[in-house]
Amino acid sequence: MGFILLLLVILLILGIISLKKIMKPLSIQETLLIIVYVLSFGLFAIGMMLHDKQYTDAIDPIDNCYIPFGGKHIISLIVYFVGYHVAAISIWIKGRKLPPLTLVLMLILLMIGLFLNLLVLVQVLGHNTQSIDMYKGNDGAFLFVFTPLVSLVIGILLIVKILKEEHTAAKSRTFKNVFLQTCNSYLAQKFDETIWAVILLFPAFIVITLVLILFGQDYNSLVKVFTDTTTWTFSQKMHPPVLDHRGHYLCTVAAKGDPRIVKPLKIGQRHGKPIIVNRQLQIANAFEELIKDISSPGHQFIRHQYDRYGYNLSLKINTGRASNITYRLMRPLEWFFLVTLYLFCVDPEAKIKKQYSS
Repeated sequence: MGFILLLLVILLILGIISLKKIMKPLSIQETLLIIVYVLSFGLFAIGMMLHDKQYTDAIDPIDNCYIPFGGKHIISLIVYFVGYHVAAISIWIKGRKLPPLTLVLMLILLMIGLFLNLLVLVQVLGHNTQSIDMYKGNDGAFLFVFTPLVSLVIGILLIVKILKEEHTAAKSRTFKNVFLQTCNSYLAQKFDETIWAVILLFPAFIVITLVLILFGQDYNSLVKVFTDTTTWTFSQKMHPPVLDHRGHYLCTVAAKGDPRIVKPLKIGQRHGKPIIVNRQLQIANAFEELIKDISSPGHQFIRHQYDRYGYNLSLKINTGRASNITYRLMRPLEWFFLVTLYLFCVDPEAKIKKQYSS
């Protein structure tokens, strides 16, 4: 959560600074791209809230999953994240009007950022959750995809913008400062700023890495930030065994309510453990199965929220009277589930009756 808040604060600051400096109206394309990018960060934040545990932590898969970025090495990623956006905003606003050395530095940060965005995209595209109980497939990873993808598009468009501008612009500029004028003349005579950025890319990367080492980062933090993880594309670590799942809070209703009201039907099995099952529980679980058949990502999100709040509710259902009240309050929702099953299932009763079979 702290990582998410830090990213949002950084984005807010960069956004305010850039808006203050914009002197020209935005085009429709620029406006749409900004809106899409901001919305993608919203999805990214949701993804981080659902995937916030390091590989060393044992998790209940319903509550959360593993983060795609590793430990303390996230700091290096944040530094380049900030540098990339400073460079993108600077080039977007000023373009070749930037001083030559500044433009070269911004292009270097932009190129490094493009490479890291590509790595982030590859990292989040592969999410192998087979080792995590109750998870199948690449659930939830789509929340992370849009931010690096849109960021890549923005970076490429900015580089194209620089390449398309007149090459004579740098040659015709003059600076009162003798040092800047000398640098400008030398750069203009040899190569343009884009070529110098490519030439100086590796030396600049080494300098930034040395500075990060002074602040406690490893020399290979940009490798470890992807590999010191579990279940993702570049992951090299294994997570501990998962925790026991808390269960369906309607199980509490069926177990503790008055039999004449909650109408228990049988003893069923949930993760190898016996539970008391009533028709309300069967219908709710059959509806959940239907949602999963229609949309696995949607099911995972709904299930996550349901279990998080349902478990807290189950702690409060600790008497027969509370179970009876909850059962009655759930009846309208039960009827909605039942109608939906009869609308979309060929044999709804078979789907209902098979739930929690021994």
